[in-house]
Amino acid sequence: MIPHIKHTPTSKVISAYYTVHPDDRQAFIDAVIPHLGTTAQQDGCTYYVFAEDLIDRNTIHLTEGWRDQAAIDAHMADEYFLEAVTTVLGGIRVLDYQAEYYDVDTQTAGTLPVAS
Repeated sequence: MIPHIKHTPTSKVISAYYTVHPDDRQAFIDAVIPHLGTTAQQDGCTYYVFAEDLIDRNTIHLTEGWRDQAAIDAHMADEYFLEAVTTVLGGIRVLDYQAEYYDVDTQTAGTLPVAS
């Protein structure tokens, strides 16, 4: 099992989604799976998670946390990342895409609230 969350300080967060053509959904998944494990283990990666949307299975969410900008820059130059991007941009019909980048000023860990 790939450790997705390491509970280490995160100063950069990227939240994105991709809506892909239904005929290209599996090709998208096949393009990103090979680099999931290597990315999660990269120096400075605190978490890296792709997840299918619960309402629209053709929308895939990506949430990633990084120690700092240098770690993101190293990730963006990684051969597995570049291979996945080349595959996605080269032949997968992405119908919608959005990404937001966040600088984290403070971070706290907690649990879900308990219903009374």
